[in-house]
Amino acid sequence: MCKEQIGSFHLCYYYCKACDYSLHKFCAELPRTLQNNPLYPYHNLERTLDKYRFECFFCNLLWKDAYFYYCGFRYYKMCFICATTLEQKINHASHPHQLERMFERIVSRCGACGNKHDGFFFQCTTCLVFRINLDCALLPAKLLIQISTNGTFSHSHPLTLAYYFPESEYYAKFRPKCRVCNGMFLFHLWNYKCGKCLYYVHVDCATSKTPASLRKTYKNYKEEEHRNLLNCPFQDEGDNLLKHHMSNQHEGDIFNHSSHQHPLILFDKQTSVGKKPVSLHDPMKRVQLLCDGCVKPIMTVPFYVCCHYVDEQCCLVLHEWCAKLPSQIQDYFGHPEHPLVLLTKIPGKFFGVFECEVCKLDSNGFAYGCTTCRYYVDINCAFIPEEITHDSHPDHLILRVKSSSMEWCNACRRGVYKNWIFRCPSCDIYIDVQCALLLPRVIKHKLDKHTLSLRYEPAENHIEEYFCEICEDEFDPWRWFYHCTTCAQSMHTRCVPFILQCEQATNGYGGVYKFLNVKFGGTLEIKDHPHHLSFVQGVVSDGNCSNCLRRLKYEMIFKCMECEFALHYKCASSLV
Repeated sequence: MCKEQIGSFHLCYYYCKACDYSLHKFCAELPRTLQNNPLYPYHNLERTLDKYRFECFFCNLLWKDAYFYYCGFRYYKMCFICATTLEQKINHASHPHQLERMFERIVSRCGACGNKHDGFFFQCTTCLVFRINLDCALLPAKLLIQISTNGTFSHSHPLTLAYYFPESEYYAKFRPKCRVCNGMFLFHLWNYKCGKCLYYVHVDCATSKTPASLRKTYKNYKEEEHRNLLNCPFQDEGDNLLKHHMSNQHEGDIFNHSSHQHPLILFDKQTSVGKKPVSLHDPMKRVQLLCDGCVKPIMTVPFYVCCHYVDEQCCLVLHEWCAKLPSQIQDYFGHPEHPLVLLTKIPGKFFGVFECEVCKLDSNGFAYGCTTCRYYVDINCAFIPEEITHDSHPDHLILRVKSSSMEWCNACRRGVYKNWIFRCPSCDIYIDVQCALLLPRVIKHKLDKHTLSLRYEPAENHIEEYFCEICEDEFDPWRWFYHCTTCAQSMHTRCVPFILQCEQATNGYGGVYKFLNVKFGGTLEIKDHPHHLSFVQGVVSDGNCSNCLRRLKYEMIFKCMECEFALHYKCASSLV
């Protein structure tokens, strides 16, 4: 009769099974003649049906094919909504007191969704301050978001309506954001959630059918205009930016590299160089083979090795693409004043270790640098493209920009201040260079026989808390992590060194292993110690530095393998 939905809070209503016909209790019990109605006490109103369009004199809404009350003296028409206002009292699960429908349309902020609405409201006559609009009052207790948003968003489980977000739960779940708009939640407002998957959505986002109001990532570029567009993340540990940037054609079986004193031999289908076997990098078999250029694993052939690799006089190993790097770069975006020259080692840097000006990671691989300005970048950062796409934010171009203030990476929550970062201008989402380019799509780890996939949000059907299998700390699943759906095992991205140089986790708040660009190995002699010192990453059991007495764990150190003597990298450099 009134054309409005019958909600769960309507405790009683009339229903005809034969006709599948329902009526609100207050609509069904309305008399044929309405007397002394507070909205119109002057004359009696008669109930009638109008098959055509009419306008309610009181709420000004247009109705068609609906019942209404009519005054034959003044020709006033009153819709059933206005006629039953006094009878529309509800007991809603969101509030302890009975709510009454207000007489008139008003513009007010809703206590359910927090937005301003122009319409009818239910108000608590006891509290007076609690008020919810009609649309929110009629929200279903459960819904499928793919139906309620016309397929704009999707989730495999029904979402349950919650009337507040407990503060303790909010912080225990690492302050989740809305899966639709990426906005924050207020504790006192309603939300829809899936407890199995840590899936939370604002009520208005869960029910909006207007794509423009949602941050749905419709493709905002044409592929034919961006033919060389790089899609991240890279597939696995053996894939990287340089592989995509350099040509696949090699320079021949033997060639002379401009920055190396010995000829390089192409290792293609053989299993050894001379009499010395060479095994590809395989973390599952605990075999390590790292490129001396980019310090990334060599997992496929072909690649180049130094001709003196057999007698171990020189063990230089390079990816095929790292062997073909240009000798210099002109007009580099981070240092356009001077050309950057390819350097196998940075002059004046102890053990060749330097901090990259772009990603801020330590590195001892090849670099491009300006020795005049002391500006150095690792060879991966030397070829960062102007724009990319990323699976974590599909179908939107993500542009390389320099932050003018502190911006927070959407992957690891690390702040980037006045440095290069990737940004989606449409959504104002940031991903730092490390997370965008150095975290592969899948990895292998000795703690799990399956491949682990990079996840950008909590996994479905994972009710338990998230603990890293390496460091055993609970972690925030809203930061990117690696996950095995078969074993339900998870790992920090920074705790998964794709190289085997360190078997223990490292601390830190970044998204990648802090020594990802450092190739450990080699020895050092100092005059105050009788044994050689090995270049390694410090772990908890290494104790304190023999020079400055500070802790050695999670640092680059020089360690004696025959006694308990060990030094920090900086302490060792000062003693040489």
